[in-house]
Amino acid sequence: MPPSIIYISPAEPAENWRNALTPVLTEVDFAHDFHVWPDLPPDPGNVDIAIVWRPPPGALKVFPNLKAVINLGAGVDAILADKTYPEGVPLARMIDPALTRHMSEFVVHRVLHFHRKLHIYDQMQRDHDWRELEQDHTLTKRVGILGLGALGTDAAAHLLPFEFQIAGWSRSQKTMDGVESFYGEHGLGPFLARTDILVCLLPLTAETTGIINAGTLAQLPAGAYVINAARGGHVVEADLRAALDSGHIAGAALDVFHQEPLEDNSPFWDHPKVLVTPHIASLSSPQSAAADIGENIRRIRRGETPKDLVDMSAGY
Repeated sequence: MPPSIIYISPAEPAENWRNALTPVLTEVDFAHDFHVWPDLPPDPGNVDIAIVWRPPPGALKVFPNLKAVINLGAGVDAILADKTYPEGVPLARMIDPALTRHMSEFVVHRVLHFHRKLHIYDQMQRDHDWRELEQDHTLTKRVGILGLGALGTDAAAHLLPFEFQIAGWSRSQKTMDGVESFYGEHGLGPFLARTDILVCLLPLTAETTGIINAGTLAQLPAGAYVINAARGGHVVEADLRAALDSGHIAGAALDVFHQEPLEDNSPFWDHPKVLVTPHIASLSSPQSAAADIGENIRRIRRGETPKDLVDMSAGY
């Protein structure tokens, strides 16, 4: 009996991925060997690969012979938080060119939105206020990116042509032309002190949870902006609200939150200094990702190490 694939994603329609993968994996009989959770195959032990996005805790433990799990996104925090994740099973994350491009589009848009003071002009339109605001040059604006992985480096590359002063902070030292590098705990303070627009693109780990808090926000220059397109857990939301209300932080663009969907009574919805989007900064595309996923499935079934393997101890 051929091995089976299980698809587990409460949020992402299975048909989109089935249709994209069928012409790529011609050796797989998708009518019989591709199963969609919670409908299990007759023999769960025949499943060797799980394709997942935010699988419910415990969903993977019923498959005793998994060779690998492929995550349909870059963030794997939800999987790593599952204490029942099968020990020793490799986890690969998806590095989709479209997903990376979408994130860079979002970051560039939000950085330019704040730099060009469009959030202020939006309010001026509502107030019928026709005035020209003084505009800074990009050469004087300092953008700091928390996280210089695949998403952070691509976002930096797309910002560089605008001639912003770009810096990045990461756990270990990274080198990128045109980007000032800060790293480690000792580098975080100096990085924040030189950042006018803070962009968070970190993976969510035990070390990065709550990294945007009262202490780190206070180290940003007065009038700085915060953009979070990573995970809601990176921000201590009460601390950010306090910094916004005090005026120390001039504005925030938030795409992710502790609770999603964002609660109806969240103060962020109506906060005059906050831009809210419903976790759409970076969306995976079955059509663009299918080839890479198909190649990873073939690697796994040949007994080879999958691409884009997650370091389970590091959390990314």
